[in-house]
Amino acid sequence: MAPRKVLVCGAGGFIGAHLVRHLKRNGSWVRGVDLKRPEFSVTAADDFRIADLSRQDECAGVFDRHFDCVFQLAADMGGAGYIFTGDNDANVMHSSASINLNVLESATRHGIDRIFYSSSACVYPEHNQLDPENTVTSEDSVYPAAPDSEYGWEKLFGERLYLAFNRNAGMNNRIARYHNIFGPEGTWKGGREKAPAALCRKIAEAPDGGTIEIWGDGEQTRSFLYIDECIEGTLRLADSDFEGPVNIGSEEMVTINQLARLIMEIAGKKLAIRHVPGPLGVRGRNSDNRLIRERLGWAPDDHLAKGIEATYRWIYDQAKGKS
Repeated sequence: MAPRKVLVCGAGGFIGAHLVRHLKRNGSWVRGVDLKRPEFSVTAADDFRIADLSRQDECAGVFDRHFDCVFQLAADMGGAGYIFTGDNDANVMHSSASINLNVLESATRHGIDRIFYSSSACVYPEHNQLDPENTVTSEDSVYPAAPDSEYGWEKLFGERLYLAFNRNAGMNNRIARYHNIFGPEGTWKGGREKAPAALCRKIAEAPDGGTIEIWGDGEQTRSFLYIDECIEGTLRLADSDFEGPVNIGSEEMVTINQLARLIMEIAGKKLAIRHVPGPLGVRGRNSDNRLIRERLGWAPDDHLAKGIEATYRWIYDQAKGKS
């Protein structure tokens, strides 16, 4: 049988680079596209295109053939320091919406009927995530809509866009809501990094007995999903008969203070924590995995410590110039 031809949009990013490697191991022919190549490794893609998918002409040039499946991970995004300050809202909404509109137009022109779209847990209403111990993120709780960021609103629009093409253009698009994906080769400095990477960097760079800073009181809760389990869930959903949206995340909820202490334990360091003002996002968030278990017969195993250890070791090497 001929290898499956796959296009990965956002293949230069953290999740995209890992996804390309997994697809290649599974025997697919892969084209990757992004504004840049992967920062920390050589791409495994058979063909890699540098292109701005928010430009209609550049996007059309990438879709020069039929693909059996498109993985649409491309977006303007980052961690709390990028998403929740409000300084980047226009770019986040305009760029990401343009990418999705262009991808769908190009796909339909070439008879491509299946796109995997990576949405986000940021679509969930802020009022359901005010209690850090009792969060509501079941997939049907997203309406009435009230995300706490423009990034969440843009992702929700994206979901509705891909589902509309399912109904009106006979497509079989699949939608996942990612919950805080982390792991080696992710952004770890510069302002777009997420909490696990930021804390790993701070702890790696701090002298034993020193101090690290955490935004807020550190009692805000989150769950974090290791990259390998994210890819497993992504491929399972893409090949399933379920369109979603469905959560792909961990149910192992921790406070940010607990996450910091876990990383300190892995690092073998005793550090003080100084709580400082900063962008926080919602007070609490955890993945609700009832639907993914029901529809895919699978859910992540929730081994946070194992994933954090691998991530810390990688970021430590980066910070110390050992890469």
